[in-house]
Parts: sequence; C-alpha cells; structure tokens
Amino acid sequence: MLLLGPLFVLAQDATREIKGTVTDNNGGPLQGVSVLVKGKSTGTATNNAGMYTVKAANGDVLVISYVGFLTQEITVGASANFNVSLKPITNENTDVVVVGYGRSTKRTVSSAITSIKPEDLNRGAIGDVGQLLQGKVPGLNITASGDPNRPAAVILRGHSTVNSPGGPFYVIDGIPGADINAVAPDDIASMDILKDASATAIYGNRASNGVIMVTTKKGKKGKTQAAYNGYVGFENVSSSLDLMDAAQLRAYSQKNNYTPNANDDKGANTDWMKAIQKSSAVSHNHNISFSGGTDKSMYSASLNYLKKDGIILQSDLERVVGRLSVEHHALNDKLIFGLNMMSSNSKASNVPLQNMVFQQAVKYNPMSPVYNDNGTFFENFNNPSYFNPVSIIKNAVDDTKYGSLQGNFTIEAKLPFNLTFNNNLAYQRGTWLHGEYYNSYYSQNYSTGSFYTNGDPGGGRSLRNFFANGLAYRGYYQSSSKTLESYLTWDKKFGLHKLKAVLGYSWQKNTNNEGLQTSQTNFVNDYTGYNNLGLGNYQTVNGFAVDYGGSVYEETNFISDFFRLNYDFNEKILVQASVRRDGSSVFGKNKEWGYFPAASVAYRLSEESFIKNLNIFNDLKLRVSYGETGNAFGLGAYNAQRLYNKSGTYYSNGVFAASFRSTQGSNPDLQWEVTATKNIGIDFGILKGKISGSVDLYEKTTTNMVFPYSVAQSIDPSGFLWLNVGEIRNRGIEFMVNINAITRRDFSWNTTLNLASNQNRIMDLKGPEQYGVNADSTYYTQIDGPGTTGSRLQLLAVGGPLGQFYSFQYMGKDANGNSQFLKRDKTLTTNPSNISDYHYLGSPHPTLMFGWSNTFRYKNLDLNFFIRGVSGNKIFNATRADLSYVVTAGQTNISPYAADDKKTDARNNNFSSRYVEDGSYIRFDNATLGYRVNIKNEHISNLRFYATVNNLFVITNYKGIDPEINQGGASLGVDYNSFYPKTRTILLGVSVGF
Repeated sequence: MLLLGPLFVLAQDATREIKGTVTDNNGGPLQGVSVLVKGKSTGTATNNAGMYTVKAANGDVLVISYVGFLTQEITVGASANFNVSLKPITNENTDVVVVGYGRSTKRTVSSAITSIKPEDLNRGAIGDVGQLLQGKVPGLNITASGDPNRPAAVILRGHSTVNSPGGPFYVIDGIPGADINAVAPDDIASMDILKDASATAIYGNRASNGVIMVTTKKGKKGKTQAAYNGYVGFENVSSSLDLMDAAQLRAYSQKNNYTPNANDDKGANTDWMKAIQKSSAVSHNHNISFSGGTDKSMYSASLNYLKKDGIILQSDLERVVGRLSVEHHALNDKLIFGLNMMSSNSKASNVPLQNMVFQQAVKYNPMSPVYNDNGTFFENFNNPSYFNPVSIIKNAVDDTKYGSLQGNFTIEAKLPFNLTFNNNLAYQRGTWLHGEYYNSYYSQNYSTGSFYTNGDPGGGRSLRNFFANGLAYRGYYQSSSKTLESYLTWDKKFGLHKLKAVLGYSWQKNTNNEGLQTSQTNFVNDYTGYNNLGLGNYQTVNGFAVDYGGSVYEETNFISDFFRLNYDFNEKILVQASVRRDGSSVFGKNKEWGYFPAASVAYRLSEESFIKNLNIFNDLKLRVSYGETGNAFGLGAYNAQRLYNKSGTYYSNGVFAASFRSTQGSNPDLQWEVTATKNIGIDFGILKGKISGSVDLYEKTTTNMVFPYSVAQSIDPSGFLWLNVGEIRNRGIEFMVNINAITRRDFSWNTTLNLASNQNRIMDLKGPEQYGVNADSTYYTQIDGPGTTGSRLQLLAVGGPLGQFYSFQYMGKDANGNSQFLKRDKTLTTNPSNISDYHYLGSPHPTLMFGWSNTFRYKNLDLNFFIRGVSGNKIFNATRADLSYVVTAGQTNISPYAADDKKTDARNNNFSSRYVEDGSYIRFDNATLGYRVNIKNEHISNLRFYATVNNLFVITNYKGIDPEINQGGASLGVDYNSFYPKTRTILLGVSVGF
C-alpha cells in the first residue's frame, strides 16, 4: 500500500477537471469556443456563459480557438481554473478566401472577390440557395418569384451573352459544376464570389458568368458536437393583382350600354385569384448535424428536411438533403485523404398548367361562381378559350421527383522541395422522374380545340388535346458528370519574397438526357393517374400519337490544362498570372480549343510609411486585373453538327419509305464565346478595421456570341445554322462598406451597405460574311394576347441594351375615345403597323442595386434586419395590357386601370408605352429577433430562440403583383400572367447545441 499509494495519487492528478471562462476583450462571454488538449482527442466547447470543463493533467497544453480571434495556448499547472480573454483579429483581411485550386487570404488576394459568412446570409423559409445571397453581394442581381419550385435567376455583373443561361458556375467543396440545391443552408460555412477574370479564369470554359465557391462545415478535433436547428413558417400573400370585382364590372358594362348575358352574370362575386390560393401556407425545416474528430481523423455529417408549401393550390416542395464529410491525416500529416458526399432528393408538386391557370384566374368573370349548386365545377363554354381555373388545378396533377448525388474523393500529399500534390476525383448524378395526369374531366370538357397552354414571355403557346378518359405523361431522365482534376503546387519563400505556382490538368465527361418519355390515354378509371400506364388503351383513340418527348441524348467532353503563378513581396506587392487551355467537344472540329489568360497586380499602399503616418488606414490596397474566360454553357453536344429529322414519306419500288431532311447545318468553325474583363479596385480598412470595404470598376466584353440563325438554303439546305455572332459589353461600378459602429460589452451595432450599377450594351450583331449574317437588329419576344397577334416587345440592336423594349408609343385618346399612337413619321394614328411604327420604350436593366444590413446585439438579444432594392429599370406589364382588353369586358374581367376606356376601343391593350412602368422598389426583405438563453448544463452547450419575418413591405409604384420580375434570359423584365404571388412569412425557430 505504501508503494501503490503515491501512484494512485499521481493517477488522480493526471486526469483532473479544468474549468474556466472564455471572454472577448470587452469581458463578454464567448459561446462555442473550442478548448482542446493538444496532442490528445480530449476537448470541449464553451456554453452560452462562455464556461468550459475539460479533463487534463499538469503539463498539458490547452489550445483555445475561435473564429475571428487569435488562438491561445495555456499550459496546465497546479490551478484548476483558467479564465481566458481572447483578442480579436484586428485586420479582417487575414480571413481565408477559397479560390480556384487553392486558398488565400483577403490580405493577399489581387482579384475582385466577395466573401459571405453564414451569419450574413438571408434568413427565412428559403428553399433555393440562390435567394440566400439576394442583395448581399454588389453586382449580383438575383430575382425570385414566390413559386417554391422555380429557381432564382442569378446574374453577375450583367448579362454576358444572349445564348447562355447566365448563372454563375458553382464549386462546392471542390466539386466543379455542382448542384447548388444539394446543399442545405445550415451546412454552409462560407461562400466566396469570384467576380473578375483574374479570379475566374483558372476555371476557363465554365467561368464567364462568375464563380461561386461554396464551402460546407467540417469536423474539428475534439469531442463529438451535435446541433439542431428547426423552424416553422406561416405564409400569406403579401400583395394581389388589382382586378375588378362583380360590382365594378357590372358598373362598367352599364356605363358602356352593355348587358352581360345570363351565362356570364350568375349573381356571384368571386375573387378568382383567392379561389386558386390557399388561405395560408405552412413551411418547416429541420437540420440535425454532428461533428468531431481526433488528431488523425475529422468528420461532419448532417441531415436536412424541408417542407415548403406554395401559396397556390397543389403546389409545394419537399426535400431531404444528406451530407457527409470525412478527412483523415496520415504519415505525420504528410498525406491527407478527404471524402465529401451530398445527396438531395426532392418532390416538387407543381400547379398543373400553371401559366394557363394564372391567365384564366385574372380574366375569369367575377360574376360567375366556382361551383354550381350541385357541387360540380361551373363552366361557361360559350366563350372560347375560357375555362374555370380551379377545375384546371383540381382535375390534374403535375409532379416531379428529382435527385442529386454528388461527391468527391481528394488526396493531398506534401512532397519534398515545397511541393504539394492534389488529386480530386468527383462524380455527379442527377435524376428526373416526371408525371402528369389530366383526368376524364379534361377529356369530357376541355378537348374543344381551343385549349391553349400559355408559355413564359417569348415562349409562345400551343394547342392541347386531352383525348379520351384521361391523359398521362411519364418520363425519366438522368444526367451524370465525371471529373478528374490533378494539380501540383509549389510554395516557397525567399526572405521577403514568396512564390506560389500551380500546374494542373482537368478532364470532365458529361452525359445528359439519358432516359425516355411516353404518354397514354383512354384509362379504365382516374384512380391510378400516371402511375400505371398499362391501364390505358391509346390504340382505340383516333388521332392519338404517343409522345416520346423531345429530349435527345448528349455526351460532351472537356479537357483542360492550367497554370497559375503568384508572387508576393512582403504582402505589399502582389502579382498573379494564369493561363488555361480548354478543349470542348461542343464546338466545331476546327475550333475545339481555346486559350484563356489572366493577370492581376495589387499594391498595398498601407505598407508605405507616408500612409502609415496618416494613422487613418490600417489597410489600403489597389488592384488592377485583366483576363479572359470562355463559355460553353447553353450549348448542346450537336450545335456544330449536321442534324436530320423525318420528313414524310416517298414512293420507291412499290412501297412508301420514310424520308429525311437536314434540319441543321454543320459549322466546323463554331468557336468559343470569349468574355474579357478589365477591373480596377480598392480595398480599404479605416480606424483599426472599424470601417472596411471595397470599390470596383469593371468592363466586361463578350465576343463571338453563339446564336442560332436562319440562312438562305443556297448557303445550307437546312436553312439553319449555329454561328458566332456579335459582341456585348457590360460596364459597372460596385461599392461595399462595413462599419462596426458600436462595440461595447453589452451592446454592439454592425452595418453593411453595398451598391452596384451596371450598363449593358450590344456592340455588334454581325456574323461570318460567308453566311450572309449582317444584321444590326432583330425583334423578338412575341406574346399572343387578344388583339396583339404578331406583335413584338423587345429588340436586339447595336448600341442598345439586351432586352430593350420596342413597341408602339401611346398618345392617349382621339375625339371618339379610341387609343392613338405615334407613327414613325411623328403623326398620330389609331391603326399603327407592327415593326414600322415601333419606338424605343425603355430598358429592363436597373441603374442601381443596393442592399443594407444591420445587426444589433444587446446582452442575450440580437436583432438583424435587411433592406434591398433596385431603381432605374422598366417593366413591361403585359399582364395589365392583357387585362385592359375591354372588347370582351362583361364576358371576361378587366383591370380597374381600364375603367375609363370605352368598350369600343379595340386597340386600348396594344403593347405600347402605356404598359411600360417604373420597376424601382425598396423591399424590407427580412428581420430576425433572437434570444440566447444562458445555459449551465453539461449536455446542452447553447440554446437560442428566434423569430423572423420575410417580405414585410415593398415600396413601389409598380401596378403588378410584385416588381421583382425575372431578370434571367433574353426576355427579361416582361411580366406576363406567369408571376407567382409573393408571400409574407412569419417564422419561429430554435437552435440547440449539444
């Protein structure tokens, strides 16, 4: 006992409890601070009161770290209590920035990059990750509707081209071209937006519209930590379209000596927009995550469930996202293995024939009821193309199940001579399972030869036939992408000089539209819908042809080599140069390869004594860059090749054989679109980082834009070719400032403002001379409304912006009350001619975009609110034009804005300047009030309750449902019967850490 006693005492001393509190430099407690025992797997995190308890022995070293603060190490002595005050990192430019094939810091980057942390993202019931960045990044124009199944349009620094979808290229945890919807908002650790070509050119063929780098949360050394974040949201329509009610419509009819017939006036007073809406929509989200690790291995995993109801009947989104991240260190940290996997499975229930539903809802007579007295749907077939919108929804289903699986396996090996080798093997797969069913009600009531679907602006419309006893569509398609990226990094410091070089190779193979579609009709009953096509019998239905879909299987390949060199002189002079050589199978055989160089220089003036002596700037950096990127987005595998299709039959040797004709000519010289960007910027930090921000001026020019063109058959028998045509330019300025206005122990206030202005202009529309393409303008965006057949809304013209409005100039009424317009020769007419009498009516591009965020903290309370808006843009309100057609007023509904128009004025709804409106708005986007509960519990590390309101109010003069009109595509800025209502959301949530 005498011999073993001292050993027993020593064993007790080796693992005793060490307690303490971690605070900031003002004495405020810090929650979630990592407290690890160096070299061991023991660790913990501080609770809401900043307190921690960890087991350690004398001589052990506690490593105490927290984001934004300097890490401290404390050696354990005789005391059992160690209180620590962490010092903040005074220069925010030491923050890590994720760039292409590597990392840097804000202090040492020479490119235009904006970094967004999780706490800066928008709050609310958000199903589309793109909306998280709305108004947060200067130059990033994001527009979204209230439709839970419609992704936001994301445009960075203006439209780069007419052909491309226009969205940025996403890289998630090193997976290039990843599906952004496979990431749950709660899993995002940071988002870095690469803007200028010196930052994006390393991604070459995929970077002309900007690059957004997304980093998800990773595991850390220490004990396993778990967290839950959940909310429930209640949504209501925030604004409604202004329509006449029954009394107003009767009064208008009486004023114009018109008596609605008995089929139109049933004595009802129906608000048809409310009839197709739910009284309210409920959304809820749940995210569970856990992470931890040892000295050798770290892991992080999460599971997210989202159910977001749409405000329109039968619309909703249900999504499950799973994520796993594992990292293992071997050979004394010389070798690091990484595995990232994300899986997303969604079910989107869409509004059947959604655009048609909106068109019918706004035009259907309010004097008509939704249901007959016997409970059946009211229909009035005396009016052509006139259908009950509620019955359209409730007698059909439109569902899409889509899944996304993406993952990558990475290897990082530290080699001799300051070399590091990285290998990234990524795989992505997307699946799309779609089903539609239109029951026997459609077959019995809507197969009249006048049921037209209503497309998006510029999409036209098509006649639908629902045949007999139900109609079903079923389709399954799959896409996949395999990527291999290998690169070698050399990082060496020579005194005050530092060199870093990256040399790499990239290979990618994509397959799209692998699958099939079919259709069926004449079902035994409606119960199985699209789930059992075998119960139908189309063979007995005259005129029915199976719809196999229009999707064509495609396979594309990309091969790239890239090189980047960074030079750093004492973090004072920073130089970066890169070049990427890209090859793509989507271009002509003669032009498959493109070369994309970029260079940037930064000079940190704050390192000069004459700036330091001012005692104002803690950071002042001047940046200049130029670079080129290519574009292969929006191009299919066969754009450069000759295509054939069936073209009837011909008689040969006593039989009729199928004939084929060329539908597209080959172009072996079809080449890369190239976007060149010039950028000059200044990053600044004032008063020890209390005020920081940046200013950027840029010019972005795209040449060799890829267009589909009709050509003379003497040039090519198909009459159709894809050609490189024209040039488009964007010029703009961006400004961002962050102010830590108040920093006290119990109270703080931080405010951030960003402003951006962009000017878009088409510089050239000429194509190759041998194809006879020498136009300086072309009209487009046709909408088939009553009395507007054959008219156009927008014009591509040299010297003007993409999407500029060109139509009639409205000049009021003549003596007879008829609408009159300005002819090209400046005279007035009531019968203008399409095209020849068109005038410039405005641009859909905003001249200013802004976002203003404020965060307040008082003890355990925190408040954040965000306001954003745009100004200077025009919207073509084609919905109001359509609703102003007074000729059928009394049979159909009209807008109150047409109340003073005579019923005999047949051209009052002609697309004209009358329906061009100011699209400026200021939106109170979101506000969150939270309360952090002081928890002294060994099982719960933090507990926070919060409430959020979205879309509290909008200040605007726009007469439509909402001024946030889609800015994507070529037909931007047109509001036409397809705008899903915005909602106002009140959300209650809780966050718990374990």
